[in-house]
Amino acid sequence: MRIHAGLVLLLSILLASCGGKETAPPSTEAEARLRRGLVSISADESPMYSLDWRVPQVVVDAGALPDALARAEAALDEGRLYEDAASAIPLYMAILKVAPGNETAIQGLEDARTALHQRGNEVLESSEADGVNLALAHEIAAVARVVAPAAPETLEYLTRVDAADRLQALLEHGENELAAGNLGETGIGAATAFREVLRNRPNDARAMQGLAAVESQMIGRAEDAIGVDQFNRAILWLDAAAKLRPDTPVAVDEARRRMKLRREARVARLYANVLQRLEKPGEFGALKAAQADIEQMQAIAVPGEPRIRHAQETLTRATLYGRHRPGERFADALISGGEGPALVVVPHGEFMMGAPEDELDSSKAEWPQHKVRFARGFAMARTETTVGEFGRFVAATGHRTRAERRGYSVVYDERSGNFVLRNDITWRNDYVGRPANPDLPVLHVDASDAEAYAAWLSEESGHPYRLPHEAEFEYALRAGKQTRFPWGIGIPPRGGGNLTGSLDRSPGGRRWGNAFVGYGDGYWGPAPVSRGRANAFGLQGMAGNVGEWTMDCWHQGYRRAPADGGAWFNPGCRSRVVRGGTWSSAPSQARSAWRMSQAHDITNARTGIRVVREI
Repeated sequence: MRIHAGLVLLLSILLASCGGKETAPPSTEAEARLRRGLVSISADESPMYSLDWRVPQVVVDAGALPDALARAEAALDEGRLYEDAASAIPLYMAILKVAPGNETAIQGLEDARTALHQRGNEVLESSEADGVNLALAHEIAAVARVVAPAAPETLEYLTRVDAADRLQALLEHGENELAAGNLGETGIGAATAFREVLRNRPNDARAMQGLAAVESQMIGRAEDAIGVDQFNRAILWLDAAAKLRPDTPVAVDEARRRMKLRREARVARLYANVLQRLEKPGEFGALKAAQADIEQMQAIAVPGEPRIRHAQETLTRATLYGRHRPGERFADALISGGEGPALVVVPHGEFMMGAPEDELDSSKAEWPQHKVRFARGFAMARTETTVGEFGRFVAATGHRTRAERRGYSVVYDERSGNFVLRNDITWRNDYVGRPANPDLPVLHVDASDAEAYAAWLSEESGHPYRLPHEAEFEYALRAGKQTRFPWGIGIPPRGGGNLTGSLDRSPGGRRWGNAFVGYGDGYWGPAPVSRGRANAFGLQGMAGNVGEWTMDCWHQGYRRAPADGGAWFNPGCRSRVVRGGTWSSAPSQARSAWRMSQAHDITNARTGIRVVREI
């Protein structure tokens, strides 16, 4: 394509419309030439827009001047100004060669020149679908330059033709850029060219059509971006399109409406996916897939979308607590009917396990104190397992406990004040061997009995139950405190636990020889599990009543102990850790860090069960 002469000034026009600032590198060689100002084809050198006009040959005899004048006047009246030898201007010019002073011919030529300029101005002011008829404008300019090259109106008209040339060049540049896909959202592209034409010629149909085509392509690119969920990119295209024809925003507004609907539908679908996946957070890949959905929501949603925050909170909670919330109380339905034990969700977190070496009554078994962090929360039974709960398990499975198979267990002897072996003692008996009430903590069970009960709960509920890890027990016992006793320091607060107190009395009038001075809980022996206040995590009986089996094997101290709260378990170990103070514990045994080794098959009147359910 040849570059038109009018492009010489195109760079200055375009840069003026852009504030004189380059916003993008040149996209075509022609544009680069425009920026460098290297287009130098003059008007006379362009065959397409030649300003050369040759006066048609007219022969006028001196004796035939009246006839020639009459023919010239008739041609002028008919508007035939320069087209052939019978036109007004060629006739008047021929007459003036023969009769240079002929005033009629002089006036006639002046009238013809006025008509010519009027016609030229009408051509420049008209704008058809294809723009100004520049060929006709140039033709008129060529005639005017021959007839009166120095006349002010000729010079003015030539300047206007030159401006029309530049606008024509802008139109062609805009159309070429449009065809090449350079829309002009940045830099000198189609939109910039068409806008500049309309700034100079507001009703130019060709420029308006071009600008509408640019808008249509920008909307099309926005919709392509919407189709692949690139909504921020779509907004940039629609914002650019909206600037093109602000008085006719219908197409852009409709595209924005479609984008809003698509965006809302995608965010709603992703949000629903997150919630659906987190209904079963334990399924393989559920948490990872939910995270991917949230990341997609963040990429496509409008800033501040509240569903993103809720989805993130739900994912965090599901990661830490499954389908539950910290502090939540719940119970699982059992296949055989009814519910399992009442559970409380213990929050995830970290604590210092064990005792500092300078703690009063601490021992090497509780050293070194070390940090344990739980990546997830867990659910723990709110109370010790009751006789009634354990009885349901025995009735459902026919399980025979260690004490039943062995025929004896250890009970408290009121007469001697000691713990003694007694025959025919089972889980159905209390601490002295009497029939136990259903709400008392189950006693006379060993570690295998406790594990069998937890396994039955797992089978009945479809959820994993087990004995507590030792770290879990101490963490739940402390409930956020790092003090010597679970409640702090000094004697227990009122209702703080079933422990040895100087105010307690046995049925036979016995007193504790080593007890919390000034404390009494009203029980000599285990209390019903629902008595006493709950700790900060909502758990009851952690500080006293009965000790509880854990999963951990006994290790003398915490060197190389797990730091993640997991059980320190060696298959086949014969000694387990029992945690928690009991109804007969001395004050030193009621400390938060206190732990005891007990053979896995021991049964007695001090050790019971508390289960943990994984979430």
